[in-house]
Amino acid sequence: MPEIIPEISVEEVGRRLQEDSLDRLQLIDVREYQEIAIASLPHFKIFPLSEFSEWSGKISDRLDPHKETLVLCHHGMRSAQMCQWLIDRGFTNVKNIVGGIDYYSIKVDRSIPRY
Repeated sequence: MPEIIPEISVEEVGRRLQEDSLDRLQLIDVREYQEIAIASLPHFKIFPLSEFSEWSGKISDRLDPHKETLVLCHHGMRSAQMCQWLIDRGFTNVKNIVGGIDYYSIKVDRSIPRY
């Protein structure tokens, strides 16, 4: 049985993006480029799940497995998949952003377009 994926609320993400030193966080967005063109948050690295085979083999070269890692998608389902995959590869501090960018646009920043 897979372990429970740690979660973080969009409100907490909004606060952390403003208050935290961003070098302490790894921010990952697993949505597609056309989705990111509609709505995005700054400082997130793009790892579209549709391109998994292109970047998955190099993930440990591009990300620190011990740094706090927050994962974003549209509603929180694809990001949960990514979190589980990272955890399975030894990442120790991964959190799924609950509700994704859609919920972020409702609860934190209404200037971000919904789609």
